[in-house]
Amino acid sequence: MHSTPRFLQGVFGFEGKGLDLPAPVDGLLGYVVPDGMVAQAVYFRGGNSTAELICVVLMRDGRPMRYFPIAAKGDVHVPLRVVEDLDGGTAVELRVAAPAGLTGTLVIDLGLVEV
Repeated sequence: MHSTPRFLQGVFGFEGKGLDLPAPVDGLLGYVVPDGMVAQAVYFRGGNSTAELICVVLMRDGRPMRYFPIAAKGDVHVPLRVVEDLDGGTAVELRVAAPAGLTGTLVIDLGLVEV
């Protein structure tokens, strides 16, 4: 079976809108599974430059799917290893939930595989 890796990654500045209001970070952090394919998230890595807890939220078709809290000036690595399938046409996006007005830098690396 042929598989293709996909990555949503980069270093991004952000401004928090509230811990209960996940805000878009950058258009590069969105992905739509091609029709006829299935994708699976394999891992998430993230880093937070601020002195406050933040949370990266993996959105699926506009709804929260997974939450990845990242401690103050911390990092996280979460192996996902085929938690669930993302069918063709599914849209995923990474957003950040942070205290209102908090600014900082976020390092993100989400690995997916299309099968």
